[in-house]
Amino acid sequence: MGTTVQSLRAEALPHQPLIVSTWPFGKAGNEKALETLNNKDSLLDAVEQGIRVVEADETNRSVGISGLPNAAGVVQQDACIMNGPDHNAGSVAAIEGILHPITAARRVMENTPHVMLVGDGARQFAIKEGLESMKVDSQKLHQEWHQKQNKPAPTERPKDNHDTVALLVLDTKGDIAGGCSTSGWGGKLPGRVGDSPIIGSGLYVDNEVGAAGATGLGENVMRYCASFMVVEYMRQGLHPEEACLKTIARISAIDPKSAEDLHLNFVALDKKGRFGAAGSGSGFQYSVTTPDSSKVLEGAAFTKKDVGPEGGNTK
Repeated sequence: MGTTVQSLRAEALPHQPLIVSTWPFGKAGNEKALETLNNKDSLLDAVEQGIRVVEADETNRSVGISGLPNAAGVVQQDACIMNGPDHNAGSVAAIEGILHPITAARRVMENTPHVMLVGDGARQFAIKEGLESMKVDSQKLHQEWHQKQNKPAPTERPKDNHDTVALLVLDTKGDIAGGCSTSGWGGKLPGRVGDSPIIGSGLYVDNEVGAAGATGLGENVMRYCASFMVVEYMRQGLHPEEACLKTIARISAIDPKSAEDLHLNFVALDKKGRFGAAGSGSGFQYSVTTPDSSKVLEGAAFTKKDVGPEGGNTK
């Protein structure tokens, strides 16, 4: 399927599978998720297998074992998964050397009484579960990255620093699930955890309403439980794109940073089969796949004119 970039706010689709993810690199994951559903595998299988495709892409410096290292030269990954039908969730954070952190997150959800495992505990659990691990030449990655970025301080966020895959799936039964995976902020302090593995921040699923996922600067997503907020706006009846814009508007009305400096991007879909996306600046692209097409679309760009007198979105 060819990659095209379009600008679209989708209205309701017929009852058919719908997969939405962040960035053009999510498109291959979408297509794997659709293939998984077509093979009669489960909704969670579709989410996991789709994200595994992105994690396995060695050219992707945002997601997976080839991601950007932290300030100590170590790649630490974050991931989560959430299942709408039973509202269960699992996540791992600051995990090292595990090829597919999304699978580790699912094992936490299904094989433990917990929601999140972190650091070496998450790694040891994944190894006990038989997940594939590998040694990464993180010092080499660290050296290459610092040379490219001209050695920025850990408190700065260089351009082309990182992105996240958040992938949402609606199946033919109307059930929803989602997942998120990232290697996080390059040059971050060791142990830093972003929004991606935090339920309600980087990802949130409500089977009665819809789902949302985030990408961008995790600290700004975490402070506002932003994906949860998007879903709550959809609960009020807003179209997914409007819900993403209103979330950015609300955060922008509170946060002293300029809208573009917030680095917020959201994707969302609802129970009706509608989808949308928005960013705090222009240029955010996301991928949408159905049995009829697989495309890269342009998300709506938030502007201050979208904010009403009390900080609410005017749309």
